[in-house]
Amino acid sequence: MNSKGKIVNHNQVGGIESYLVDNGMARGSRVAWFNTGSGLRFKVAIDRGLDIVDAFYNQYSLAWLSHNGLSNPRPDSDRGIEWLTNFPGGLVTTCGLTHVGGPEDNKGLHGKYSNLPAELESIIQPELNSANPYMSICGKVRESSVFGPNIELKRTITCKLGESVIKIKDVVVNAGNSSTPHMLLYHCNFGWPLVDAGTKIIYKGKCKSRGSSNDNAIFNDKENFKVCREPMESHRGFGEACGFIDPQADSDGLCRAGLYNEKIGLSAMISFKKEQLGCLTNWQHWGFGEYITGIEPGTNYPIGRNAAKENGSLIILEPGQQKEYELEIAVSS
Repeated sequence: MNSKGKIVNHNQVGGIESYLVDNGMARGSRVAWFNTGSGLRFKVAIDRGLDIVDAFYNQYSLAWLSHNGLSNPRPDSDRGIEWLTNFPGGLVTTCGLTHVGGPEDNKGLHGKYSNLPAELESIIQPELNSANPYMSICGKVRESSVFGPNIELKRTITCKLGESVIKIKDVVVNAGNSSTPHMLLYHCNFGWPLVDAGTKIIYKGKCKSRGSSNDNAIFNDKENFKVCREPMESHRGFGEACGFIDPQADSDGLCRAGLYNEKIGLSAMISFKKEQLGCLTNWQHWGFGEYITGIEPGTNYPIGRNAAKENGSLIILEPGQQKEYELEIAVSS
């Protein structure tokens, strides 16, 4: 499609719109809406670590949203399972930066990251006359305390006008003066209508049950746990199941995992580097009204810092040391 000489304002095709929410539980929150001009559009929550909440492709919703959806951050929720009280669901909720998993010691479920606001550095709109009309948002999130840890994540989300692809690049650095543990997991939460009975869950690699009775009921040799189910009575409330996958990389070093709904011809595929994110979790929660499957690449499985330390998988960042992570989400029909 050639727009040269036909339009002068990129908003006629796509771009980024930033604003403040003025109602509900997210009142006062900063938000950036991406419209790629390809049918893919999504909401970036600047005050929730530049995570992605609502997401759509043409008439279809991609992400599962909780009862609350987007709400204001609660930095005080890092105790027990308080994280769940304002968990929006959403296409990408980031867990970490120093703990991923259930509550332990003085650390709450999945860490502090998703309740920390970003310091916005830039919003770049697409140039209509460019051969590569990219749009992006960039900001920095700090998990810090006097006497440490002091760890920063710089996130850049990039899209190209006319393409249905989201690229996330995160650079994590230990900005403190002492060693700090580091864990990171991308909690990608897909929902109806992409997720429906019969939707295929796609990945390469061996999967094993997390180990609880609910996990074992789905993730076993007799069940086809790579196909989405109808809502289940056993998944009301806290009912859920998790499988831990050792993702297999293709010849390009990339692991790919996602969903395909043949009935509506819609797919979403996540790509990530095995050397950066060596663990993949599949969360299945077939609750009534809470109908989700999570595809979750991470540095670790959501087992908590103590277990990661015990099995030797815990990353320790020395002062000034940094790690880079890249995640791509591609949608097609």
